[in-house]
Amino acid sequence: PLGRSKLRRFTDTEVAFQIDENIRGTDVFILQPTCTPVDPNLVELCVMIDAFRRSSAARITAVMPYYGYARQDRKDKPRVPISAKLVANLVSAAGANRILTMDLHSSQIQGFTALPFDHLYARQVLFDRLRKLELQPDGTTILAPDVGSAPMAQSFAKHLGVGFALIDKRRTAPNKAEVMHLIGDLDGKQVIILDDMIDTGGTIVNACREALDNRAESVIAVATHGIFSGDAPKNFSESGVEKVIVTNTVSLSENRKFDKLEVISVAGLFARAIECTHNGESISALFEF
Repeated sequence: PLGRSKLRRFTDTEVAFQIDENIRGTDVFILQPTCTPVDPNLVELCVMIDAFRRSSAARITAVMPYYGYARQDRKDKPRVPISAKLVANLVSAAGANRILTMDLHSSQIQGFTALPFDHLYARQVLFDRLRKLELQPDGTTILAPDVGSAPMAQSFAKHLGVGFALIDKRRTAPNKAEVMHLIGDLDGKQVIILDDMIDTGGTIVNACREALDNRAESVIAVATHGIFSGDAPKNFSESGVEKVIVTNTVSLSENRKFDKLEVISVAGLFARAIECTHNGESISALFEF
Protein backbone atom coordinates (compact mmCIF):
# COMPACT_ATOMS: atom_id res chain seq x y z
CA PRO A 1 0.00 0.00 0.00
CA LEU A 2 0.97 3.62 -0.51
CA GLY A 3 2.34 5.06 2.71
CA ARG A 4 0.72 7.93 4.59
CA SER A 5 2.94 10.95 5.14
CA LYS A 6 3.15 14.72 4.81
CA LEU A 7 5.90 16.65 3.04
CA ARG A 8 5.83 20.43 3.01
CA ARG A 9 8.22 23.36 3.06
CA PHE A 10 8.60 26.21 5.51
CA THR A 11 8.57 29.78 4.25
CA ASP A 12 12.36 29.75 3.98
CA THR A 13 12.07 26.57 1.77
CA GLU A 14 13.32 24.13 4.44
CA VAL A 15 11.81 20.66 4.04
CA ALA A 16 9.39 19.37 6.69
CA PHE A 17 8.39 15.71 6.60
CA GLN A 18 6.28 13.52 8.89
CA ILE A 19 5.16 9.88 8.65
CA ASP A 20 1.48 9.47 9.55
CA GLU A 21 1.50 5.77 10.44
CA ASN A 22 3.48 3.21 12.40
CA ILE A 23 6.27 1.82 10.19
CA ARG A 24 8.36 0.07 12.87
CA GLY A 25 9.87 -3.13 11.47
CA THR A 26 8.51 -2.58 7.94
CA ASP A 27 10.16 -2.76 4.52
CA VAL A 28 10.06 0.80 3.12
CA PHE A 29 10.58 1.88 -0.50
CA ILE A 30 10.98 5.64 -1.02
CA LEU A 31 10.24 6.55 -4.62
CA GLN A 32 12.01 9.83 -5.38
CA PRO A 33 13.60 10.79 -8.71
CA THR A 34 16.41 13.31 -8.34
CA CYS A 35 15.49 15.17 -11.50
CA THR A 36 14.60 18.87 -11.88
CA PRO A 37 14.69 20.56 -9.41
CA VAL A 38 17.66 18.34 -8.62
CA ASP A 39 18.95 19.73 -5.32
CA PRO A 40 15.53 20.13 -3.58
CA ASN A 41 14.55 16.61 -4.66
CA LEU A 42 17.83 15.18 -3.38
CA VAL A 43 17.44 16.89 0.00
CA GLU A 44 13.83 15.66 0.22
CA LEU A 45 15.04 12.11 -0.37
CA CYS A 46 17.66 12.34 2.39
CA VAL A 47 15.19 13.92 4.84
CA MET A 48 12.63 11.17 4.17
CA ILE A 49 15.24 8.43 4.59
CA ASP A 50 16.32 9.93 7.90
CA ALA A 51 12.71 10.06 9.13
CA PHE A 52 12.11 6.40 8.28
CA ARG A 53 15.42 5.35 9.87
CA ARG A 54 14.55 7.16 13.10
CA SER A 55 11.10 5.55 13.03
CA SER A 56 12.71 2.07 13.13
CA ALA A 57 11.95 0.83 9.61
CA ALA A 58 13.49 -2.61 9.12
CA ARG A 59 14.89 -1.77 5.68
CA ILE A 60 14.86 1.38 3.56
CA THR A 61 15.30 1.24 -0.23
CA ALA A 62 15.88 4.50 -2.09
CA VAL A 63 14.13 4.07 -5.43
CA MET A 64 15.66 6.64 -7.78
CA PRO A 65 14.32 6.17 -11.34
CA TYR A 66 16.65 8.98 -12.43
CA TYR A 67 19.96 9.28 -10.56
CA GLY A 68 20.86 12.96 -10.34
CA TYR A 69 24.49 14.05 -10.88
CA ALA A 70 25.23 10.78 -12.70
CA ARG A 71 27.14 12.62 -15.43
CA GLN A 72 29.69 13.89 -12.91
CA ASP A 73 31.17 10.45 -12.31
CA ARG A 74 34.91 11.14 -12.67
CA LYS A 75 37.56 13.84 -12.46
CA ASP A 76 37.85 14.96 -16.07
CA LYS A 77 39.27 18.38 -15.14
CA PRO A 78 41.55 19.62 -12.33
CA ARG A 79 39.93 20.50 -9.00
CA VAL A 80 36.41 19.22 -9.67
CA PRO A 81 34.20 16.98 -7.50
CA ILE A 82 32.95 13.50 -8.27
CA SER A 83 29.37 14.44 -7.56
CA ALA A 84 27.87 11.05 -8.42
CA LYS A 85 29.95 9.58 -5.58
CA LEU A 86 28.81 12.38 -3.25
CA VAL A 87 25.14 11.57 -3.98
CA ALA A 88 25.77 7.91 -3.10
CA ASN A 89 27.47 9.02 0.13
CA LEU A 90 24.54 11.26 1.05
CA VAL A 91 21.95 8.54 0.49
CA SER A 92 24.04 6.08 2.49
CA ALA A 93 24.71 8.52 5.34
CA ALA A 94 21.00 9.39 5.55
CA GLY A 95 20.32 5.75 6.39
CA ALA A 96 19.28 3.93 3.20
CA ASN A 97 19.97 0.20 3.09
CA ARG A 98 19.64 -0.23 -0.66
CA ILE A 99 19.47 1.78 -3.90
CA LEU A 100 17.30 0.95 -6.92
CA THR A 101 17.71 2.97 -10.10
CA MET A 102 17.52 2.72 -13.90
CA ASP A 103 19.97 3.24 -16.79
CA LEU A 104 22.84 4.99 -15.07
CA HIS A 105 24.94 7.29 -17.22
CA SER A 106 27.93 5.15 -16.18
CA SER A 107 27.58 1.66 -14.71
CA GLN A 108 30.60 2.22 -12.47
CA ILE A 109 28.43 4.39 -10.20
CA GLN A 110 27.19 1.12 -8.68
CA GLY A 111 30.63 0.79 -7.10
CA PHE A 112 30.53 4.24 -5.49
CA THR A 113 28.82 2.87 -2.37
CA ALA A 114 28.95 -0.26 -0.24
CA LEU A 115 25.14 -0.43 -0.28
CA PRO A 116 23.45 -3.13 -2.40
CA PHE A 117 22.75 -1.40 -5.71
CA ASP A 118 20.14 -2.69 -8.18
CA HIS A 119 20.47 -1.25 -11.67
CA LEU A 120 17.46 -1.74 -13.95
CA TYR A 121 17.37 -1.28 -17.73
CA ALA A 122 14.56 0.34 -19.71
CA ARG A 123 15.40 -1.70 -22.80
CA GLN A 124 12.57 -4.17 -22.19
CA VAL A 125 9.89 -1.53 -22.64
CA LEU A 126 11.89 0.29 -25.32
CA PHE A 127 12.26 -2.93 -27.34
CA ASP A 128 8.53 -3.54 -27.12
CA ARG A 129 7.89 -0.03 -28.48
CA LEU A 130 10.48 -0.31 -31.26
CA ARG A 131 9.08 -3.65 -32.43
CA LYS A 132 5.80 -1.89 -33.15
CA LEU A 133 7.64 0.23 -35.72
CA GLU A 134 8.01 -2.92 -37.88
CA LEU A 135 11.70 -2.31 -38.47
CA GLN A 136 13.29 -3.80 -41.59
CA PRO A 137 16.71 -5.35 -40.79
CA ASP A 138 18.27 -4.12 -44.04
CA GLY A 139 16.64 -0.71 -43.88
CA THR A 140 17.22 0.29 -40.23
CA THR A 141 20.30 1.57 -38.41
CA ILE A 142 20.81 2.30 -34.72
CA LEU A 143 22.93 5.45 -34.47
CA ALA A 144 25.04 6.18 -31.38
CA PRO A 145 25.31 9.99 -31.11
CA ASP A 146 28.64 9.73 -29.27
CA VAL A 147 31.19 7.15 -28.16
CA GLY A 148 29.70 6.94 -24.65
CA SER A 149 26.38 5.66 -25.97
CA ALA A 150 28.00 3.16 -28.35
CA PRO A 151 27.80 0.04 -26.09
CA MET A 152 24.08 0.61 -25.44
CA ALA A 153 23.41 1.28 -29.15
CA GLN A 154 25.37 -1.81 -30.19
CA SER A 155 23.35 -3.95 -27.80
CA PHE A 156 20.09 -2.63 -29.26
CA ALA A 157 21.31 -3.14 -32.83
CA LYS A 158 22.38 -6.72 -32.10
CA HIS A 159 19.12 -7.63 -30.38
CA LEU A 160 16.94 -6.05 -33.06
CA GLY A 161 19.07 -7.45 -35.90
CA VAL A 162 19.65 -4.08 -37.54
CA GLY A 163 22.66 -1.98 -38.55
CA PHE A 164 24.86 0.16 -36.33
CA ALA A 165 26.52 3.53 -36.88
CA LEU A 166 28.50 5.91 -34.68
CA ILE A 167 29.12 9.64 -34.52
CA ASP A 168 32.40 11.04 -33.24
CA LYS A 169 31.64 14.34 -31.53
CA ARG A 170 33.66 16.96 -29.70
CA ARG A 171 32.25 18.83 -26.73
CA THR A 172 33.13 22.52 -27.10
CA ALA A 173 31.44 23.68 -23.88
CA PRO A 174 29.05 22.28 -21.24
CA ASN A 175 25.85 21.13 -23.02
CA LYS A 176 27.37 21.98 -26.42
CA ALA A 177 28.86 19.52 -28.90
CA GLU A 178 29.88 19.38 -32.56
CA VAL A 179 29.81 16.41 -34.94
CA MET A 180 33.27 15.57 -36.26
CA HIS A 181 32.93 12.21 -38.08
CA LEU A 182 30.25 9.67 -38.99
CA ILE A 183 31.11 5.97 -39.05
CA GLY A 184 28.57 3.86 -40.90
CA ASP A 185 26.13 4.00 -43.82
CA LEU A 186 22.82 5.85 -43.33
CA ASP A 187 21.84 6.21 -46.99
CA GLY A 188 18.13 5.39 -47.34
CA LYS A 189 17.96 4.02 -43.79
CA GLN A 190 15.39 4.46 -41.06
CA VAL A 191 17.67 5.82 -38.34
CA ILE A 192 17.07 5.41 -34.61
CA ILE A 193 19.30 7.66 -32.49
CA LEU A 194 19.80 6.04 -29.09
CA ASP A 195 21.10 7.54 -25.85
CA ASP A 196 20.61 7.08 -22.12
CA MET A 197 19.34 10.63 -21.59
CA ILE A 198 18.30 13.77 -23.44
CA ASP A 199 19.07 17.05 -21.69
CA THR A 200 19.26 20.13 -23.91
CA GLY A 201 18.90 17.91 -26.97
CA GLY A 202 21.91 19.38 -28.74
CA THR A 203 23.63 16.02 -29.22
CA ILE A 204 20.51 14.37 -30.64
CA VAL A 205 19.56 17.31 -32.88
CA ASN A 206 23.10 17.48 -34.28
CA ALA A 207 23.07 13.73 -34.86
CA CYS A 208 19.72 14.03 -36.64
CA ARG A 209 21.05 16.78 -38.88
CA GLU A 210 24.10 14.67 -39.71
CA ALA A 211 21.91 11.64 -40.47
CA LEU A 212 19.65 13.61 -42.81
CA ASP A 213 22.70 15.19 -44.50
CA ASN A 214 23.86 11.63 -45.16
CA ARG A 215 20.54 10.81 -46.88
CA ALA A 216 18.78 9.01 -44.03
CA GLU A 217 15.14 8.34 -44.88
CA SER A 218 13.79 9.16 -41.41
CA VAL A 219 15.06 9.77 -37.88
CA ILE A 220 13.59 8.76 -34.51
CA ALA A 221 15.24 9.58 -31.17
CA VAL A 222 15.00 7.14 -28.25
CA ALA A 223 16.26 7.62 -24.69
CA THR A 224 15.49 6.45 -21.17
CA HIS A 225 15.61 9.80 -19.37
CA GLY A 226 13.97 12.82 -21.00
CA ILE A 227 15.05 15.98 -19.18
CA PHE A 228 14.47 18.53 -21.98
CA SER A 229 16.05 21.53 -20.29
CA GLY A 230 16.53 24.96 -21.84
CA ASP A 231 15.26 25.27 -25.42
CA ALA A 232 15.10 21.50 -25.96
CA PRO A 233 11.33 21.36 -26.67
CA LYS A 234 11.63 24.12 -29.27
CA ASN A 235 14.77 22.64 -30.81
CA PHE A 236 13.13 19.23 -31.26
CA SER A 237 9.94 20.74 -32.64
CA GLU A 238 11.96 22.58 -35.28
CA SER A 239 14.31 19.67 -36.06
CA GLY A 240 13.97 16.86 -38.60
CA VAL A 241 13.34 14.26 -35.88
CA GLU A 242 10.01 12.54 -36.56
CA LYS A 243 9.45 11.30 -33.00
CA VAL A 244 11.17 11.41 -29.61
CA ILE A 245 10.49 8.41 -27.37
CA VAL A 246 11.44 8.52 -23.67
CA THR A 247 10.30 6.82 -20.47
CA ASN A 248 8.63 8.39 -17.44
CA THR A 249 11.67 8.22 -15.14
CA VAL A 250 11.64 12.03 -15.22
CA SER A 251 8.47 13.98 -14.47
CA LEU A 252 7.87 16.58 -17.18
CA SER A 253 5.95 19.81 -16.70
CA GLU A 254 3.60 20.87 -19.49
CA ASN A 255 6.04 23.44 -20.85
CA ARG A 256 8.63 20.67 -21.34
CA LYS A 257 6.33 18.63 -23.59
CA PHE A 258 5.98 18.96 -27.37
CA ASP A 259 4.02 17.34 -30.21
CA LYS A 260 6.77 14.91 -31.29
CA LEU A 261 7.22 13.55 -27.76
CA GLU A 262 6.02 10.09 -26.70
CA VAL A 263 6.42 8.96 -23.08
CA ILE A 264 6.19 5.27 -22.17
CA SER A 265 5.93 3.88 -18.65
CA VAL A 266 8.54 1.85 -16.76
CA ALA A 267 6.31 1.57 -13.67
CA GLY A 268 5.84 -2.16 -14.27
CA LEU A 269 9.61 -2.81 -14.17
CA PHE A 270 10.04 -0.91 -10.92
CA ALA A 271 6.97 -2.57 -9.41
CA ARG A 272 8.36 -6.01 -10.20
CA ALA A 273 11.81 -5.09 -8.84
CA ILE A 274 10.24 -3.79 -5.61
CA GLU A 275 8.17 -6.96 -5.30
CA CYS A 276 11.22 -9.19 -5.83
CA THR A 277 13.28 -7.20 -3.33
CA HIS A 278 10.55 -7.35 -0.70
CA ASN A 279 10.03 -11.10 -1.16
CA GLY A 280 13.74 -11.91 -1.26
CA GLU A 281 13.56 -13.09 -4.88
CA SER A 282 16.13 -12.61 -7.62
CA ILE A 283 15.62 -9.68 -9.95
CA SER A 284 17.91 -11.19 -12.60
CA ALA A 285 14.87 -12.14 -14.69
CA LEU A 286 14.20 -8.42 -15.19
CA PHE A 287 17.45 -8.16 -17.14
CA GLU A 288 16.37 -10.79 -19.68
CA PHE A 289 14.75 -9.63 -22.89
